[in-house]
Amino acid sequence: MTPRPLLYATLDGYALEGGYDRAYEPATCFSATIALGRHAGPGDALGLWRDYERVLDLAQQLGLDGVCLSAQWARIEPRQGRVDERALERYGEVVRYANDIGLGVTLALIDTCWPSWLGLEAWLLPWVVPNVIEHARRMATYFSPEHADLIIFADPDRLVEDGYLNATLPPWRRGARADAARVRLQIDNILTQLASDVLVGERLVRSSRCVELTSGELFELDAVVDVERLYIRSLVRGVGPTATSAGLISLHEGAWRASASPEVLEILKDNRH
Repeated sequence: MTPRPLLYATLDGYALEGGYDRAYEPATCFSATIALGRHAGPGDALGLWRDYERVLDLAQQLGLDGVCLSAQWARIEPRQGRVDERALERYGEVVRYANDIGLGVTLALIDTCWPSWLGLEAWLLPWVVPNVIEHARRMATYFSPEHADLIIFADPDRLVEDGYLNATLPPWRRGARADAARVRLQIDNILTQLASDVLVGERLVRSSRCVELTSGELFELDAVVDVERLYIRSLVRGVGPTATSAGLISLHEGAWRASASPEVLEILKDNRH
């Protein structure tokens, strides 16, 4: 019998941690349009930068095998060439804590936001490629293989489609099919180079799939036999332009508690056995 894939829930750092895109805070690709008032930023979000441990405790109790944490590049390298060692240390604390309570960790190095210094059209610009490779090697060096696996782009299809075809993510282009194709080629080039990189290649998650918490796919786990790891989006909904539509847990009057439907919680309970 083919084993069920490991169940990991995603954690979108930008929407959860707080402390982005305001004065004296790390600036991302959303900073310009937030400043223009076109949409609201995450603000203080849910404050998980200081409170990750309580959420991870509940993730373990729900029966998840692990979490996929977006380690925000803008926080780690807020200015080109300037690495915030304290930010790296904090992510290290979070990863070690998750491991200590029995959770696996995947670090997603790039999700739907990136440092503002890369530019809105980052994935069209050739000079960005060596910066991504350097960042991936930095993360692979800092986080040991026994502590975390890596994925480079949390959702490359979303970067292409929502950024260049649907105008719902930076750079907010609509129907730019030629540029969308170029972005896809550049992302594929990055992934190819890193797959053969001596530091990064063996650390990459090879077989995975992401499903929305609200989709029917989650209820058909027995039919998911083609991947080793299933990422459920998301553990916590979050705040701001990258927030998901639903979360497995939520914050209510200062306390974290399960907020998913009884059917979903039963799936997680079954997974624990």
